[in-house]
Amino acid sequence: MKRVVPYCFVVAVLITVFCSCGRQSALPSLRETYSLNDKNPFGTYVLNQQLNALFYHNNIYVAKKSMQKSFSGNYDTASLYVTVSKNFFLTTDEINSMLNFVSNGNSMFIVSENIDTNFLNKIAFEQGASKGGFEDFIFSMHYTYVKLQPGIFYDTAAFTYYYMPFKNYFSDYPETGTKVLGRNENSAANFIVLFYGKGRFYLHCDPRAFSNYFLLQKENYKYMQQVFSFTPAIPEHIYWDDYYNKRNSPPNENPDRSWLSVLMQYPAIAWAFWLILSLLALFVLFDSKRRQRIIKPLQPNVNTSVAFTETVGRLYLQKKDNRNIADKMITYFLEHIRNQYFLNTNHLNEDFIDTLSRKSNVPLQETTKLFNTINTVQQSYDIDDRQLLLLNQQIENFYKHKI
Repeated sequence: MKRVVPYCFVVAVLITVFCSCGRQSALPSLRETYSLNDKNPFGTYVLNQQLNALFYHNNIYVAKKSMQKSFSGNYDTASLYVTVSKNFFLTTDEINSMLNFVSNGNSMFIVSENIDTNFLNKIAFEQGASKGGFEDFIFSMHYTYVKLQPGIFYDTAAFTYYYMPFKNYFSDYPETGTKVLGRNENSAANFIVLFYGKGRFYLHCDPRAFSNYFLLQKENYKYMQQVFSFTPAIPEHIYWDDYYNKRNSPPNENPDRSWLSVLMQYPAIAWAFWLILSLLALFVLFDSKRRQRIIKPLQPNVNTSVAFTETVGRLYLQKKDNRNIADKMITYFLEHIRNQYFLNTNHLNEDFIDTLSRKSNVPLQETTKLFNTINTVQQSYDIDDRQLLLLNQQIENFYKHKI
C-alpha cells in the first residue's frame, strides 16, 4: 500500500497537467467503442479501412440489425461476417441464426473480450481472463504482444504495443475441429478457428489487437492482414457488425416485449395499474358529463315569407302608397293560390271562385266577397286606408279558414 501512494500522486499530477493544457492537448477518449467511424485509440476506423483495402473485390455491408433479422431469408454460402466488440451478447434465437449461417458454409469472425456464455457452451468453448483491480491497471502497463501460431503463418514475430497486457484466452476448446491460430504473451490461445458444418468460426478474445491504437504501432497492421489471410480470399459478401458492439448487457430473450407485458409479470403492480386505469376512466366519464355545456335545441325552419311581406307592407304603409301595397298583397295572394291549389288565376270568374272555395274549405260567400273586394281595388285609381284594411282583413280570414 505504501508504494501505491507515490504512483497515485504521480497519476493525479499528470491528469492535472493534461487538463490544464487546454482542449487541443487533452487526452483522447480511451473508451473501447470498436466503432467503424471512431478514430479514437479504441475505435476500429483503421481496421475498417484496412479491410476495404484487403478485400478490394468486395463491398463491405454495415449490418445494423440483429443476426436473426439480418440472416432471415439469407441464402449466402461463402460470406464473411465480422464483429469486433468489448461484449458480444446474444439471445437464443440469434445464436441459432448464427449457427445456421456458419453451417451453410459462411465464415464468422468474432472478436470480443466477453463472448456470450450460451454460445460458447454450444460449441464447447470456455473463455478465461486474468482481471486485476485499479492497482493492476496502473502497474501492469508494459509492452505487451500477441503472436501468430508458428507452422501456420509465415510471420511469427511478436506484435507489441504499450498498454494493458493481452490476458484474455480460451481456457477450454475441442481438440477436434479446431486450430489455434494465435497466442498472447502468456502463450495462452487467444485466436482459434472452429470448423462448424460447412463454414468456420474465427474466435479472438483480444479486441484491443484490432483497435486504431494497436494497428498504428510500428508494423502491427501486418498482424491484421495475416489474421484475415486465413479467411476466404474473395467472400460472396462481407458484413461488418454495427449492432452488437453497442450491446453492453445480456439481452432480454424476448426483445419485442412491451413495457406493459413486463408490468403484468408482477401481480401487485398489475392490480395497481388496472385500478388506476379504471379510476381514470370513471373520472373522465363523470367529469365530462358534469362539465358539458348545455346545447340549445335548434328551432325548426319557419316560413318567413308572410313576415317579410308584412314588413315590406308596413314600409309602404308608412309612405301612404296604398296602391302599391294593395297590388303586392293581391299579387302575393294569387301566387299563393297557384302554388297551394294549382289553379290558374288569369280568369277570376265564378267557376274559379267556386273551385277555390271547395279546395280551400273557405265558405263560398266569404270567398266571393274577397274577390269582389280584389276586383274593386284593382279597378280603383286611389285606394284609401279603409279599402286597404278591408282587403287585408279578408285575405287574413281566408288564410285562417283554409285547410
